[in-house]
Parts: sequence; structure tokens; C-alpha cells
Amino acid sequence: MDFRQLELIDPILRALSAEGYTTPTPIQQQAIPVVLEGRDLLGCAQTGTGKTAAFAVPILQILYRQTQRKPGIKALILTPTRELAIQIDESFAAYGRHTGISHAVIFGGVSQQQQTNALRRGVDVLVATPGRLLDLMNQGFVNLAQLEIFVLDEADRMLDMGFIHDVKRVIAKLPAKRQTLFFSATMPPEIQKLSQMLLTNPVKVEVTPPSSTVDKIEQTLYHTNKADKQSLLIHLLKEKNIKTALVFTRTKHGADKVVRFLHRANITAAAIHGNKSQNARQGALNDFKNGRLKVLVATDIAARGIDIDELTHVFNYDLPNVPETYVHRIGRTGRAGNLGTAIAFCDVEERTELRDIEKLIAKRIPVIEDHPYPSVAPAAVAPPPPQRVMPRQHNRSMQRRRY
Repeated sequence: MDFRQLELIDPILRALSAEGYTTPTPIQQQAIPVVLEGRDLLGCAQTGTGKTAAFAVPILQILYRQTQRKPGIKALILTPTRELAIQIDESFAAYGRHTGISHAVIFGGVSQQQQTNALRRGVDVLVATPGRLLDLMNQGFVNLAQLEIFVLDEADRMLDMGFIHDVKRVIAKLPAKRQTLFFSATMPPEIQKLSQMLLTNPVKVEVTPPSSTVDKIEQTLYHTNKADKQSLLIHLLKEKNIKTALVFTRTKHGADKVVRFLHRANITAAAIHGNKSQNARQGALNDFKNGRLKVLVATDIAARGIDIDELTHVFNYDLPNVPETYVHRIGRTGRAGNLGTAIAFCDVEERTELRDIEKLIAKRIPVIEDHPYPSVAPAAVAPPPPQRVMPRQHNRSMQRRRY
């Protein structure tokens, strides 16, 4: 199947061709016709399946075909992170370059002036993070009275990041009559309840099991000591001649620490996490995409919006506490039909996390044993010495007195 078989209009087909898109992904094949019919959609799709185009392309076509568009926001895409919001907005720009559909993106952490200026000029499609959207709604800059299509993207991540209450406040301000598209990689109970509240007779599209890993990603595991992770990472980056690598750490401090020792090893690297300014995060991401950085070190929240087709390797420097997070992490590679490699480090203290991950993905991750920094098994704990039994002098003396 190619995109022409989805009955897309010529302006969009030309834009997709310019982007190098020829064959729709499974979620695009299933979702685009449903959205064009005006149906509500429940999309269960993991990272890297092409879901942004699955909703952006039909939204652009629906708006383009409206002969008389009233001024006002017609489509709202709500997404958890600023990086993801920026990339979705860039996708609307790319796919809609020949349509004349206006769009804007708003997110926190930066001055609101450019964003409010864009809103004053008027936009058809608004991409937003929850906090900044509510803020600008309260200030009177965002009016959703003309809204026709609402997209809730990465719903499970909204829950993980504590945004679910903000999402519900936004939903309360939406017009009752609208088309709703709901996307989530996983469906925990609270997300299921939210989808049932939002959707009306939806079509469900599930292209892969919620917690599966992409088959074309080669996964390997290295058992090592916590103190040797730095040396092992440098060894692998140099030995395998890796061109680009995304390294996940559990904490912001850990990400900064990894960058410092990579610099000492003359490896170009930068960190992105919540303590970095928006300009610093976007600058690091751009340098990584353009090849000026070999390694990008990230925490999970900051990395959710990273979408790089040429990313060859993902390292789980620290195993995540939540096994589903492992699936999201390795899904950053093996995109757009490319092969990918996911490498995990596991120290003694992380073996519980490893068991949870392998149980979730229903397979054992192959272990690489031949490497210079193997794990040293903890010494067996010596049994406690036998307690010395003191003679029962008191009892014997009592017996002597009794006689």
C-alpha cells in the first residue's frame, strides 16, 4: 500500500513525497481512514510507529477541505513534553506546507510573548503542553469555542508525569461536540477510565501489544559493577565505532555525571533533563540531530520527544524502575525502517528491575559475557558463628540447695 490508496489530497501527497514517505506504517494505514470519516479513535501504539502522521495528516486534510473556515482554533493536540510538542508542530509544518493551514506550538519554560503573538494572529492547529495551555486560557489568549478535533497524545506519559489533573481541567473546557483522538503506548486502569470518559463509540487501533519491543531492535545485556559502568560505556562507544547513541540515566545528576566523564574521554556529549533551560535542551537536541554530538544523555521525561530516524544505539546506563519505561527507551532506535541496537547495563542492585523487564517483554535479553568489565558476584555471606551456650549454673545451684 502507498499513501495514494488512502485517498489523500494532492497537496499532502506532495509534502509526504518531499519528506521521503512512500509507504504508510500500520497505524497510519488503519488510523487515517478512521479519522477522515470523523470517528473517534483509540490508538494503542508504542513509540516509533508513526502515530504523529497518523493524526496530523488526516487533520490537515479535514481542515483543508473546509470551504469556509471560521476564525479560531479547530484542532488541539495536547502532549506531555515541550520537545514532543515542538516535533509535532514541525510535523504539521512539513505535511501541511502546501495546504495553508496555520499552526502554532505553546509550552512552558520560555517567555510566552512569541506564543501569544502567534495566537493573536490566529491559528487553525494548536499544539500544547497542559500547564502553558491552562495558563494562556486563563489569561484569555486561547479560545476553544470553535474546536472540532481534540488529540490527546502520550496519555500514559501524562499520568506518569503527574499531568493528569491538568488534562482533566483542559477537557472540562472543550466543546461537547468534537472528534477525539486518544493515543497511549500503555493502558493502565486510570488511562482506560479517561479514554472511556472522552471517547464516543471509538474505533480501536492497536498495531503492537502495549508492552512489546520492536522486533528489529537488537537487544543485549552486560552484567557489570556499578563502579565500572563508566569504563564499559566508553569501551563500547569506541570499540563498536558507534556514530550516535542515546544514553538513559535514572536521575538528572547521573546524566550530568555521565557527560563529564565522556568529555574527559574526548567523546562529544550533552545532557537534557528538567534542570536544563529550554534553549539548552533544544540546542543539544539540534546538535545531536546534526551530528555535532556523538552522545546525548537523557532522563526519561526529557527524552520522550526525541524522534531521530538515524539513531543507531540506545544505552540503558541505569535500568528503569518501571519496566514499561524500558520499552519506551529502546523504541527511540530502530525507527523509519532502520535497524537499531539497545544495550543495557545491569549491576547487582538492578537485578530485580531486570527480572521485571524480561517478564514484561516475555523474553530473555541476550547476555554478552566476553567484555573487560564483568560483574563481580558479591562474596557469600559467612554464616554467623555458633552461639556459645553458657552453663546453667543457676539451675544447678538451686538443685543443690533443694537437697
